[in-house]
Amino acid sequence: MTSNSEAGCRLLFRNVRIFDGDSPSLATGDVLIDGATIAGVSSNPVGEDPSRETVVIDGGNRVLMPGMSDAHVHLVGNANSYVDMVAGTESHIALNGLAEAKNMLHRGFTAVRDMAGDTGSIKSVIDRGLFEGPRIYPSQAAISQTGGHGDFSFVYEYPTALGGNQSRAEEIGFMRVADGPDRVLAAVREQLKKGASQIKVMVGGGAASMYDPLYTVQYTDPELRAAVHAAADYGTYVATHVYNVTGIRRAVDAGVKSIEHGHLADEETIALLAEKDVWLSMQPFALGDHHYPDPDRAGKDREICTGTDNVYSWARKHGVKTAWGTDLLLEPQMAPRQSEMAARLGDHYSNVEALRMLTSGNAELFRLAGERDPYRQAEFGVVAEGAWADLLLVDGNPLDDLGLLADPGKHLSVIVKNGVVVKNIL
Repeated sequence: MTSNSEAGCRLLFRNVRIFDGDSPSLATGDVLIDGATIAGVSSNPVGEDPSRETVVIDGGNRVLMPGMSDAHVHLVGNANSYVDMVAGTESHIALNGLAEAKNMLHRGFTAVRDMAGDTGSIKSVIDRGLFEGPRIYPSQAAISQTGGHGDFSFVYEYPTALGGNQSRAEEIGFMRVADGPDRVLAAVREQLKKGASQIKVMVGGGAASMYDPLYTVQYTDPELRAAVHAAADYGTYVATHVYNVTGIRRAVDAGVKSIEHGHLADEETIALLAEKDVWLSMQPFALGDHHYPDPDRAGKDREICTGTDNVYSWARKHGVKTAWGTDLLLEPQMAPRQSEMAARLGDHYSNVEALRMLTSGNAELFRLAGERDPYRQAEFGVVAEGAWADLLLVDGNPLDDLGLLADPGKHLSVIVKNGVVVKNIL
């Protein structure tokens, strides 16, 4: 697949109303794409250059908006079942992830932050234009202590720190178990070596794991500070899986820049995130988003879901920088719920606040990767001159009805990523 510049032509959207990624009102005008970036946004009709072929799309007064992003995906984890992850070959796992990358793009997600999984090769073939998919900010393997949220070994197996073998999750690059500051340093550096944009560390219990109740706090201060130090030396940051108050505060004290989840926080801890300029990467979890085969993990899931409304309310009240993500995992049949969860954000925020989060807001978090940002040459999440040409043409106005995003097959008329039209049903 080629960009418009490689094909020798430009792409022009005419007769569109524009949500630019920030403004609460729509502008009317034309948007010109030349190659992989937006060449101009004008309230006046854009003239065609007779020396260049221009493909014109008449938007019919539809809304043109930036491509959406998801701040917490697991491409390989989302695309594969537990059985796939345990028994499938690595190529089987990766190809399922590549197929899901295409599905995400066709739901309107033109950028994702992958928070655990060996996605470097998937990112590479997408970036080279060989397959359809979003821009990927990989974390590579998430890093966990023994018995922590990322330890998927069986209870009868010896930990690697005590001479045991790697678990299956480590063998396929989904997790890395590391105990002590020295091993944490090595684990962080390993992920950076493999192309990680940011680092993911487990700092508390979770629903999907078998050994760690939600109240547990994982990794000591020296271990967390080692991770933050190693990431900072590469110009990037650490994001931490954690739900409970003690773990969140420990992570903030260590210099972590993004709290992933946080559903069991109290108001004082959420206010602390605003004070320390730490991001809250939150998911609008509800019962039914995940299914667990045993009462213990199902109970943890219920407890997490009860915190969603309060934490969103406190985050709004205290002005916390909040990103949106999904964190769907190990149930491929649930993957399309990504779109429903995007629309569900309107249960907690105004439509314009939700759309900002899904576009320019998430992009601001992604940019914390600094020099590790693989797409730093241009902005995304906005409709502006010089930005990446990642755009959606919506049949309807999402500022009035965020629910349009829940049915991308019906309501996303055109999808453009990197200047390439990947869907056009006009």
